[in-house]
Amino acid sequence: MFSVSPSIDPRIASLAPGFRALSLSVNAAPIVNPDVAGEALRRACQLLLTGGAAWSEAHLVAWAEVFRQFGAKPQRTPCSAEALRKRVLRDGGLSSIDPVVDLYNAISLQYAVPVGGENYAAYVGTPRLTIAEGAEHFDTMKDGALAHESPEAGEVVWRDDAGVTCRRWNWRQGVRTRLNAEAKQMWFILESLPAMPLEALHEAGDQLTQGLRLMMPGAAIASTLIGFGAP
Repeated sequence: MFSVSPSIDPRIASLAPGFRALSLSVNAAPIVNPDVAGEALRRACQLLLTGGAAWSEAHLVAWAEVFRQFGAKPQRTPCSAEALRKRVLRDGGLSSIDPVVDLYNAISLQYAVPVGGENYAAYVGTPRLTIAEGAEHFDTMKDGALAHESPEAGEVVWRDDAGVTCRRWNWRQGVRTRLNAEAKQMWFILESLPAMPLEALHEAGDQLTQGLRLMMPGAAIASTLIGFGAP
């Protein structure tokens, strides 16, 4: 069983002193029940359209404030959970992408928590949350073609030894480490701020773990709490 040990730059504490996250390492197994993801996504969309947890709105507002602190404009580039929420409220649902992606999007919607899913086999070194210098390499898609850009200096990013894997903390994922159902080593990160109760973060992680095990029986999954003040 492999285990991902992401690190967090101590400078992040000045932006989000209560930041904590669940890191899930997954040795994947063949997907035999892909419908689990579609059902979870439909259920999460319906829950959002009919209401949500009492703390959900406060959690997304807290993320917007953190984004402003490092120079991002959350109205234009919101955290991933807010972006998903806006799409569902606008369109009444969310289109299927891939069973694994659908599942973690469902968890993000249900719990108003940014969730990242990564193909860990594509990593060079270990993930780290840090502040960009501005010259790092980031792969993205523009007009249907692969493009390369760099984050802004001072921007919070996830990266590895080869470059940035996610810009503006959890706004846009890179192409190189993008996850799909074919990946053998999967890494998920569920990121929260104190407006989200810690027990809700653990519940979200448990729901993701349960969904993965239903979808791919035989998967081996390990979970670790990281962040400032995490044991």
